Order: sequence, then C-alpha cells, then structure tokens
Amino acid sequence: MLNEVSFRRRRGVYYSFRGGAYLGMGLSLLALIGLVVYILAKGLPYLSWDLLFGEYTAKSVSLVPSFVGTLYLILISLGIAAPIGIFAAVFLSEYAVSTSKVVGVIRVAIETLSGIPSIVYGLFGYLLFVFYLGCGYSLLGGGITLALMVLPTIIRGVEESLHSVPKALREASFALGAGKSSTTFKIVLPCAAPGILTSLILSIGRVLSESAVLLVTIGMVVNKTPATPLSPGTSLALDIYYFSSYGYREEAAATAVVLLLLVLFLDGMALLVTKLLSKGKGYGK
Repeated sequence: MLNEVSFRRRRGVYYSFRGGAYLGMGLSLLALIGLVVYILAKGLPYLSWDLLFGEYTAKSVSLVPSFVGTLYLILISLGIAAPIGIFAAVFLSEYAVSTSKVVGVIRVAIETLSGIPSIVYGLFGYLLFVFYLGCGYSLLGGGITLALMVLPTIIRGVEESLHSVPKALREASFALGAGKSSTTFKIVLPCAAPGILTSLILSIGRVLSESAVLLVTIGMVVNKTPATPLSPGTSLALDIYYFSSYGYREEAAATAVVLLLLVLFLDGMALLVTKLLSKGKGYGK
C-alpha cells in the first residue's frame, strides 16, 4: 500500500514537471512566433528594390552601405576569432591537463569574457582603436572588437563538439600507430566538424545582430559605402537604430525584416549543416 502511494506521488511529481516543461516551451514558442509575425507585418509592406539595392540619396535611403559594412565585419571578426577559437579549443580539449593551474586560469578568463556586457567591449574598442591608436572610427576596429566578443562562444562550442567525439575513435587511432597530432587533426576534428560549423554560423548571427559594440567603434556612416576595412561604416543593426531615430520608421521596420530573415536563415543553415554532416559521418541514425 505504501509502495503504491509512493508510486502515485512520484508519478504526480513527474507529470507536474513534464507539464511545466511543455508549458514553458509553448509560451516561449508563442512569444517567438508573435515577435516574428509582428516584425514581418510591420516591415514587409515597405520592402522594396530601391531600399535593398538602390542608391543612397537625400530623398531615399538604401541598405547597400550596411550590406557592405556587415560583410566586412563578418569577414574580419570570423577571420580572427575562428582560427584562434578552434586551436584554443583543441588545446583545452586534447592537449591540456585539466588539473593544471594555467588551464584553470584560461577557463576563468573565457568564462569572464563570455559574461562581459557588449557595451564594455565597445568602450574597450573605442579607447584602443579610436583614442589610443588614433585609427579613428573604422570597420577594422569594430571587427576586431567583435572577434574578442564572439571568441568565448566559439571556444566553448568547439570544445563541446570535440568532447562529443567518442573516445573509442581516439583509442582505435592510437592502436593503429597514429600519433597525437595525427589523431587530433585527421580523426577528431573531422568528426567534430558539424558542431564546429554550427558554432561559427551562430557566431555570424551574433555579429549580425550586434549594435552596442559598433555604435562606438565604426562611426555609423549610413550614406556612404565603405571602400576599405579602414573606412567608417554601418551595419544592419545600426541602420535600424539610425532610421528609427531620424524619422524613417517604415525603413527601420523593413530593415528589421531583413535582419530577422538573415538570422533565421543562419539558424536554419546551422541545423541543416549539423544534420547533413552528422548523417554523412554515421551519427544520428
């Protein structure tokens, strides 16, 4: 009798937690759908070819400068953060001794960097590139600052991907006479490729949506296409702020749609790449 009562209580607790989890998931999904529908409804009617690819004039605005600036920022930030993040994750996962004091300091530094607000990164970039180095507002300074900001995300994502590779693959490689470096770069890294690519794609999404860092580092020049990475410029996120601040409400709503669609596209690409590469390597069957 007591066992039956205890079983019923445990089952009641289980269903309560399960119901709470489904409720939370449903509310989150509804909030996301509501946000997406609201942005699309407000901005889609104002999307036009001239806004997307036209020339920026006194009478009409264009997103061409922000497209070019955003592309520069992605290339600069990922070009710096991706190799550093991947090799740092390989060191921490495959070579470092977990009990080492140096490794402990590195992990504390990574956790600290991941928790710093973006505006603090922006102030750091402003003081370093604009003020002390005298480079002025530039896409290069903004891109390097963004690289510092997304670096912890890449390191943690890549490290988790490396940890997900079965240890049996490493042991089999060692048993066949392969060395540590050969096993790491020919066996472990290819097997972890889905997670690594996903981390990089999600980092691109963060670069796309960032505004606080860029507000004080790249100058927010919205009416001129940047010629080089050393030029000041703008991004899609900054265009939304600029348009809404200076009375271009319809253009701001349309720009928000473009940014939202790009972020959703990148998230979808991350899921698709992970699924395809995992199936190709025999995972997830």
